Amino acid sequence: MKLHFLHKKNHKILFKNQKHKLLKYLLFLFAISTSFWLTAIGLPMNWTMSEVPITTDKTSWIGNSFGGKKWVQNYVEAMYVAPNGTVYTNSHWDEAGAEAAIYKDGDVLGVLSDTHGWSRGGGKAVTANDKYIYIAISQGSVGKIDKDYPPEGTTWYCVRRYDLAGKPAPFPSGRGWDQSMLITSTKSEVTGLATVGNELYISDAVTNKIRVYNTDTMQEIRSFSISNPGAIAIDQQHTLWIIQGKNAKTPAKILHYSATGEQLPQQITNVIAPGAIAIDHQGKLLIADNGTRQQVLIYNITNQPVQIKALGNKGGITSGVPGEIKNDKFYGLTGVGADAQGNIYVNNNGFQNSGTDLRKFSPSGKQLWRLLGLFFVENADADPSTDGLDVFTKQEHFTMNYQQPAGQQWSYKAYTLNGFKYPQDPRLHTSPDATFVRRIKGKRFLFLTDMYNSFLQIYRFNPTTDGTVAIPSGMFVGTNGGGKQSVPGKWPPFQPTKGEWIWRDRNGNGAFDQGEYDNSEDYPYLGGWWVDSQGDVWKTLRTQDGIRHYPLQGLDKYGNPIYTSSSRKRDKTPSIFTDLRRIEYFPETDTMYLSGFTAEHPSIGDDAKAAGSEVARFDNWSKGDRTPRWRIILPHDTTGKREIVTASISVAGDYVFSVTSKTATVNVYDAKTGTMIKTLKPGIEVNQESGWIDIPYGIRAFRRSNGEYLVFVEENWKGKVIMYRL
Repeated sequence: MKLHFLHKKNHKILFKNQKHKLLKYLLFLFAISTSFWLTAIGLPMNWTMSEVPITTDKTSWIGNSFGGKKWVQNYVEAMYVAPNGTVYTNSHWDEAGAEAAIYKDGDVLGVLSDTHGWSRGGGKAVTANDKYIYIAISQGSVGKIDKDYPPEGTTWYCVRRYDLAGKPAPFPSGRGWDQSMLITSTKSEVTGLATVGNELYISDAVTNKIRVYNTDTMQEIRSFSISNPGAIAIDQQHTLWIIQGKNAKTPAKILHYSATGEQLPQQITNVIAPGAIAIDHQGKLLIADNGTRQQVLIYNITNQPVQIKALGNKGGITSGVPGEIKNDKFYGLTGVGADAQGNIYVNNNGFQNSGTDLRKFSPSGKQLWRLLGLFFVENADADPSTDGLDVFTKQEHFTMNYQQPAGQQWSYKAYTLNGFKYPQDPRLHTSPDATFVRRIKGKRFLFLTDMYNSFLQIYRFNPTTDGTVAIPSGMFVGTNGGGKQSVPGKWPPFQPTKGEWIWRDRNGNGAFDQGEYDNSEDYPYLGGWWVDSQGDVWKTLRTQDGIRHYPLQGLDKYGNPIYTSSSRKRDKTPSIFTDLRRIEYFPETDTMYLSGFTAEHPSIGDDAKAAGSEVARFDNWSKGDRTPRWRIILPHDTTGKREIVTASISVAGDYVFSVTSKTATVNVYDAKTGTMIKTLKPGIEVNQESGWIDIPYGIRAFRRSNGEYLVFVEENWKGKVIMYRL
């Protein structure tokens, strides 16, 4: 056993001069005596408790245009472009507090302050004039009515005013702790904002009104009625073009109103899903069509609106090679705007707010710059057959060039979700976050799971029919402990009413159809999932009879992996574990790695997302050997405060990797001996920062053919995946 101590100043073991020799000798004696007493009380000496110097090796990242102090926000739900090309955005949430941000010339200029915490959130409307920025926000209760917060159980839906530097700009009648909020409703959020002159127009959908306020005093001037108003654009004649949202009986349309509220005869009814609207420098109307066209439609509105051209390929991300990222292919349009020079700005949100893809185009349609913030609570994995040159997350495919500097090794290759062809894709109905990339009989597959290990989703690829799109192929779902159906709600259709199930796309259409479920029942509390190199699926249950093995039964005629309940194998949890969590099996060497809690190091409370307090290696697993080769004590909670928790483990090549939840510390152990080798922390390339590790597979490691290790770690705070290179 090795005991090392960290120098408080720079986190390294430093004995630089003679005055440290005595200290070093005393530490040596302490280590010897500690080893003696640990042995005396019966602690096995093959348990590793070492600490080592913290090193950074090479830190890089994928998925965000920036990796340090700046970052592109998680997603954008509304956007306004000022005449000088400044882009103002808004969204309901950004983990690091950039719900509303400011961009220009391909850079992040700043964020609007104080949109995060204290029960505040952003919204889906934003506008600005030459003096102020106005955004939709929500303000919930925090028990501070005396500080002008809402009473318990009440949410204020507001317009908040900011100066152009992003600081709240109070006004005499303003509400909230800093008097910068205009409360518009306690029932529904603001759905549209626009300004012209000294007037601010607000869409109040819950009362079916447009309300008009003075931009300086923030006093209401007038209002007029319109059913279900949304985003607003004001043309050069100061008339309003308003998206009227769809309802159960009426499709969406774009209506035309005078500034005083008179409905004008012009309207646009053939845009099925208008996602955003704006006026360009020539007075043309820009409509972001978020339906199957996925284009920015450009209208001459001098008389009757006439579409004169479009920006982007018809069909967007599904055109050409489906899923392949191109400058002129859009996906999930949520923002459009134009500056005084005629440049057009477009935001793609993916589907289900899967990430920010903000682009600027010249008047001729040439892409001038692009900013990406593609991740929120997810991790990556490398394709084993391409030596790490292809990396996947739950929806994105990246190609890698490891010769490039940190943060520049990745290129955005494909967006693998086609919600129009596969509307039942589980990624549209659930929240997967971690990816396993596997090759089965030479074919690429993605396996996805979620924050609570609720399921394992399977995707196949068919370049001939679907380009780079991942096709829904199969799904494992655990037993619901309440005796109800495993997935609440109406999706997926035809699922069994209780128990657990395996779905396979037996007819190859990517939909959940009747007769495609294999139903059974088992212990309801899951610990983890694993897919080995042969395509076998493993599952742990938090019980003494807790290991399930689903051997691959081959591929069907559509290329779907076949798994069945009848071929499932059951195995007992090794006796050292009282609460089994993670599992990784390697058939090439018949080696099993398991983690969980033990009698010696029990769980304090029931932290369902923790990887456990120990990880153990078992050789000759298939032959029944259950004697651990070694046991490693992982950093774990001993106080109930969850300050130190190991969230995830990953095994690759000669090393076992683990990562802690709140500190995002990666510990590296020798897979042969269990000895700690080193500890990794985010380097200066990412401003030495990381958010918490929130997911069970927040670390994935891969060994390349040249001996280099890629270690991917979730970093949801600033919307990226950290990549260590060892």
